[in-house]
Amino acid sequence: MSRFQVVSGKGGTGKTTVAAALALALATEGKRTLLVEVEGRQGIAQLFETEALPYEERKIAVSSGGGEVFALAIDAERALLDYLQMFYKLGSAGRALKKLGAIDFATTVAPGVRDVLLTGKACEAVRRKTKQGTFAYDYVVMDAPPTGRITRFLNVNDEVAGLAKFGPIHNQAQAVMRVLKSPETAVHMVTLLEEMPVQETADGVAELRAADLPVGKVIVNMVRPHLLDEEAVRSAAGDRRTDIAKALTTAGVSGAAKLVTPLLEQAADHAQRVELEREQRAALSGLDLPAYELPLLSEGVDLAGLYQLAKELRKQGNGS
Repeated sequence: MSRFQVVSGKGGTGKTTVAAALALALATEGKRTLLVEVEGRQGIAQLFETEALPYEERKIAVSSGGGEVFALAIDAERALLDYLQMFYKLGSAGRALKKLGAIDFATTVAPGVRDVLLTGKACEAVRRKTKQGTFAYDYVVMDAPPTGRITRFLNVNDEVAGLAKFGPIHNQAQAVMRVLKSPETAVHMVTLLEEMPVQETADGVAELRAADLPVGKVIVNMVRPHLLDEEAVRSAAGDRRTDIAKALTTAGVSGAAKLVTPLLEQAADHAQRVELEREQRAALSGLDLPAYELPLLSEGVDLAGLYQLAKELRKQGNGS
């Protein structure tokens, strides 16, 4: 399994939740997982019900079997200071540049620099080894930008390596792309069984493939159970309305006759949704990618819900 797991998806699909659940699923049997956030939203801290994450790797959860989940909110300015110290030994000079506003300029105005720093910091965690020669983390999971810009975000180092033909910047960019375009990396797409998210997923997969970035799995989130299909609704809506009213009366429901029509309308809406979801599943199957489904949690996603989703991912193979 790829050691660098990138999670993207259209806004509103729950990609941060899926990334967090995936980190828990992978941290089994004593394994160590680093969950990385790059958008500055502190969504990971909220999900794990902890204080805002600093720019340091901090343990936030223990998974089944004693595995550990660490988290890091990557700050582009701090990452640039690290970069200047690592490659140019500009520790104090880098801090002086920050005071002059040069660091803020580089991370907010200069095209691509921010993304280079964010991906570079994550890939450093993927490559990092302990004194014993083992990897510091078994897996690194990134809660990445949404589908619309994931390919450019991951591919920006390729552009930088082409612009800087030699030197530390060129070497760093190439090292990052060696990770991102290798079997070590898998980019997963989170979607819902709705037309717009599915279409964005298909477009995102096509862009990733065109850029030779490794596509992983499609993870369908917030899947609702199917209670009735169209055949069952047609049967109930036919000449059995009287039977339905009698069954409701027998069950002790008062005013049963008045309830039949609204109940059948709800059933028809449900059957229509089932049919639309069937169409979206067919569209996703055309992507020729493994697909996993996570249930809609009726009580919302809290810490217990995260562990439940992680268990579901392990069952379907993501955490194996």
